[in-house]
Amino acid sequence: MMQRLDARDLQILTVLSRDGRITKAALAEAVGLSPTPCWERLRKLERAGLIDGYGAQVNLRKLGPHVFVFVAVELADHTAATFRVFEDALHRYDEVTACWALGGGFDYLMQVVTRDIDAYQRLIDSMLEARIGLARYFTYIVTKPVKGPNPPPLALLAGIDE
Repeated sequence: MMQRLDARDLQILTVLSRDGRITKAALAEAVGLSPTPCWERLRKLERAGLIDGYGAQVNLRKLGPHVFVFVAVELADHTAATFRVFEDALHRYDEVTACWALGGGFDYLMQVVTRDIDAYQRLIDSMLEARIGLARYFTYIVTKPVKGPNPPPLALLAGIDE
């Protein structure tokens, strides 16, 4: 179990959330530690589960045409079984890159990335045909990115003043 995070731990997490490929030496320099203590802190943060993994942000524009779509979803009914069926089914759809359960008017908000609108509609049609509990959906096509993805304000969330 990890002890309470301090400002230095949060610096390490912040730097890594912006640049997961940073070298250990550069990370140590960025947070004002010598390499060995920095590496020990990093290993503690990893063991505590505060770092889920490291990954690249792929520039989809360079890869090819694509659309981002947010989809507000209402389920057919609100039983635990229906929620479970829907959530389990989402793992079969690679185009659904993220999904959040919501409190309020809609049940879920899905983030979908497909090659084009036709591919998006085929995805939705296949979800409807699969009878996974999807009753209604509302499509919001992203016309341009404005901000993000950015790391959250870690110090603020941890309640530490910088």
